Amino acid sequence: MKQTETPRFGHALILVILLVIIFGGSIIGLGLSPYVPLLISLLATMIFAKLRRATWDDIQTQLLAGIQTALAPLFLFLLIGMLIALWMGTNVIPTMLWLGFNVANAAWFLPSALLVTAIVGSMIGSAFTTLATVGVALMGVGTAMGFSPALVAGAVLSGAIFGDKSSPLSDSTNLASSIAETDLFAHIKNLMWTTLPALVVSFIIFIVLGTGHAGASAAELHHLAGLLTPTWWTVVPLVLLVGMAWAKIPAIPTLLVNVGVTGAYFLLNHNMTTLADVLLNGFKTTAENDMLQSLLNRGGMLAMMPTVIIIMLALALGGLLTEQKILQAVMMPLANRIKHGAGVITGTIVTGIAANFMIGEQYLATILPGQLWKQAFDRVGLSRLALGRSVEDSGTVVNYLVPWGVAGSFAAQTLGVPVHVFAPFVFFSLLSPVFSLLSAWTGIGIKKRDA
Repeated sequence: MKQTETPRFGHALILVILLVIIFGGSIIGLGLSPYVPLLISLLATMIFAKLRRATWDDIQTQLLAGIQTALAPLFLFLLIGMLIALWMGTNVIPTMLWLGFNVANAAWFLPSALLVTAIVGSMIGSAFTTLATVGVALMGVGTAMGFSPALVAGAVLSGAIFGDKSSPLSDSTNLASSIAETDLFAHIKNLMWTTLPALVVSFIIFIVLGTGHAGASAAELHHLAGLLTPTWWTVVPLVLLVGMAWAKIPAIPTLLVNVGVTGAYFLLNHNMTTLADVLLNGFKTTAENDMLQSLLNRGGMLAMMPTVIIIMLALALGGLLTEQKILQAVMMPLANRIKHGAGVITGTIVTGIAANFMIGEQYLATILPGQLWKQAFDRVGLSRLALGRSVEDSGTVVNYLVPWGVAGSFAAQTLGVPVHVFAPFVFFSLLSPVFSLLSAWTGIGIKKRDA
């Protein structure tokens, strides 16, 4: 495959505007599923590539290149589907629900959910795993208490994303640090200039939103708790998960081991046929209570397939846009013209957000702005730490707000709430770019490049 030349600015801009119209008109205007605009956008971008005299073989290679960048997350989703089903079937998540029903306090539930997922996310370094385990349990408790699922999802996501960004075990944090070529712990320390304010303001907002909540009574929650049977076994997979994360074992082997251990425990009371059905189709409770059925009938590989399909289409589009250098053509002239630090940081954040909505992949939305703006940071005398923080505050956190994004699709499937419904309440993701821009334009927390 020959090297693809960067298209003209005007041509690339026309395509970008066309894609914005396609997505906005289809999803917001007509209320269609992301599948439709993704397919239309894929066809439009293929035509654009063909008009630039790309061969069909090149186009196919570029499509597949996009999907290959996220083969690991796609496999991870299938493992998480299996793990959720097994944690339901072996009473791990029901035990968490039992604990939550017994100690839940409506006034403090939302801020508590934020802090719990923030702590767990920091410990294991994975927002996805946090959402699939503790997040699922908190969603069950919150909805049982009468809170809007979107509001609970916003609190759970805000905490999980903060934990992911603040952990030295996080893939995305390590990636941003490596792109900026900075020390990991210096990078995390510098992130606190924007992540801590975003977390504190989110915490205060959730306190306000939880005040005066009138939902299920304590008696109703205790009744639900009485229908569940806690077990000592819950400690085993939780300790295994945290221990392997602290040992810096990658996510896929960690989850695969947990699936194996939990599956073996499941077989103590069930046969292999039942195990296979649970892994594929998810867990189905025998409880007759409607609320418990809605909370416990979850998981399985098939449940993750709608998410996997959306992500594959989005990544194929992202691969074509990346290989055709569309975003580079639009943003590079701007990157070369900006002469001051605040403008460079603003440009990086805008590029990260745009990359998320155009490409849909968290890692690419981190890598691409970092590559585009790296020299600009050096030119205006800013530390690379400022670059790393800028790509985290846009490329990493905003993907959870994109309906066809890898993180957004996963969160929607796992928590059972559509992205466009929970997005207004993921205050941490909404506030991180805001505080990053405030830092840039006030100079607070901005490090200069060493001479």
